Amino acid sequence: MLQMMFYFRSMSDWLTPTPRPNTWPRPPAALPAARLNEPSQGARVCVAGLVLVRQRPGTAKGVIFLTLEDETGVANVVVWATIYERFRRAVISGRLLRVTGRLQRDAGVVHVVAEGIEDMSPLLDRLLAPDFRHQIARAGDQP
Repeated sequence: MLQMMFYFRSMSDWLTPTPRPNTWPRPPAALPAARLNEPSQGARVCVAGLVLVRQRPGTAKGVIFLTLEDETGVANVVVWATIYERFRRAVISGRLLRVTGRLQRDAGVVHVVAEGIEDMSPLLDRLLAPDFRHQIARAGDQP
């Protein structure tokens, strides 16, 4: 019955077939979003995921907020202006990012304050490779 589970990426695309966990190309040394509650406050962590949202509010004094999604959930990333200038190209154009930074918890919300950002978008090209096969779950497959 475990194979029949339906995996959601997000509520907005619930009809889209989604690769099962561990079949998606995962950047190396990245902590899954679902496990961000495990490290202690201030711990150095590495997260990776597809870029869902880039926000640069005018009132945030140059701070950029990223939302990354992996197969287990979402990770919130804070990018200060100095880090943005160093990794500008990755922040602007990256589709799949790996972010290394310090874990911050405030009022039950977990953020990663970025220290380094790497564009891992070329890993997405593996999805188009003829030898890449993944099992997908469809809405009708639910138990």
